[in-house]
Amino acid sequence: MKDIKKLYTSIIEAKYFIALTGAGVSTLSGIRDFRGKNGLYNEIDAEKIFSIDYFEKDPSFYYNQAGSFIYNIDEKEPSIVHNVLGKFEQRGYLKALITQNIDLLHQKGGCKNVIEIHGSPVTHYCLRCADVDISFEEAAAVVRKGEMPKCPKCGKVVKPAITFFGESLPINALRQATIESQQADLMLILGTSLTVFPAANMPEHTLRNGGEIVIVNNQPTPLDFKALMKFDDLKEVFDELDKLMLEN
Repeated sequence: MKDIKKLYTSIIEAKYFIALTGAGVSTLSGIRDFRGKNGLYNEIDAEKIFSIDYFEKDPSFYYNQAGSFIYNIDEKEPSIVHNVLGKFEQRGYLKALITQNIDLLHQKGGCKNVIEIHGSPVTHYCLRCADVDISFEEAAAVVRKGEMPKCPKCGKVVKPAITFFGESLPINALRQATIESQQADLMLILGTSLTVFPAANMPEHTLRNGGEIVIVNNQPTPLDFKALMKFDDLKEVFDELDKLMLEN
């Protein structure tokens, strides 16, 4: 608990505090991570589901396989992690949140400056018609009926704005994430193995510019030895941070 109090002090005293999150922060909301012990990658062919080439060949495979863990996310509620990060932002401490996640739970938890470096299902677009966008709510309603959302102009199945294998990451989000990481004097790294690039490069930007990193993850990461502090239990850390915020 002393170390968590030290972390809280580091956060409120930081000049520019940001966070980097991965799938592990959403497991407390009932969303399974991808690469963990019981991760979805043990059951699904992610290379195929999230392949742009295969999507263009057979989009039904993506919608059939992804329906259960992407198109029911509006039924999920933010966890203590999402909510506490939202409070830190609302109080002016958290300047930016970089996430690898595509579940929109940080926004539900109250964060507004969310940089989604792997894209987002918040919109779906037509690969043929440049000016067609369909909202997540519209697409999800169709998917729950066992159908696929289609372009109202050409009838082609629309694609979520999630970055698939074979696609470039959203350049504006990646640029902004890099800028924020370079500015940070404290980066809190949560629920990520730091093995997926370029997200895994973000802490290095902070370190190279003289900042500190703190890692909370239930598995080892390649940067544990460079961390100011390392914790294993997200819920324990954020339960205590929430208490400390209430006291102060």
